[in-house]
Amino acid sequence: MHAMILAAGRGERMRPLTDHTPKPLLAVAGRPLIEYHLLRLATAGYRDVIINLAHLGEQIRAHLGDGGHWGLRIRYSPEDEALETGGGIFQALPWLDSNPFLVINGDVWTDHPLTPPTMPAQDLAHLVLVDNPPHHPRGDFHENNGRIMAAGEPRLTFSGVGWYRHELFADCRPGRFPLAPLLRAAMIQGRVGGQHHRGIWQDVGTVARLRALDDMLGNPA
Repeated sequence: MHAMILAAGRGERMRPLTDHTPKPLLAVAGRPLIEYHLLRLATAGYRDVIINLAHLGEQIRAHLGDGGHWGLRIRYSPEDEALETGGGIFQALPWLDSNPFLVINGDVWTDHPLTPPTMPAQDLAHLVLVDNPPHHPRGDFHENNGRIMAAGEPRLTFSGVGWYRHELFADCRPGRFPLAPLLRAAMIQGRVGGQHHRGIWQDVGTVARLRALDDMLGNPA
């Protein structure tokens, strides 16, 4: 099974921490954030991992190496400039042999087991949604009986964890582009499934949220 970790973001809201350290290498409870993903991926049975790189990306490559420490095979997809989520995944497609393959944002923490879902053959994507956090109260999508729609209430937040088929990117071209328009187009066609994860999830997008996660993992109740 193949997975991709998105790790090319600049982390502007995390400055000055990210001026010298890429966001995925920021420590949470004594461990770089990205290592939690690697441990969970290995436990879930993944063996091949692609990581895209941009800002200070060579630090990530130097720290993680070939992934052997976690029983994984890591390959890197460097970007001269960050290609956004869609463009970054599209560039890495030749290395993502699994269909579907997993993509997870490098700046989130979750206890989701990352176990591959059973996707209907017609589905192009399977998204993990979570309760809306305080910083994103309006959510992103609506989930109903395992189907994900762009419209509808109540709304939930996309966790940054999803499985995708290569066909989702069939009409794309190399370059910088977002993922969300592709997903919304697939939702209109009724080709996106998903799940509501009610466990722990944290978007580590600010210094305050990084510290809150550090406190939670370092001092579990």
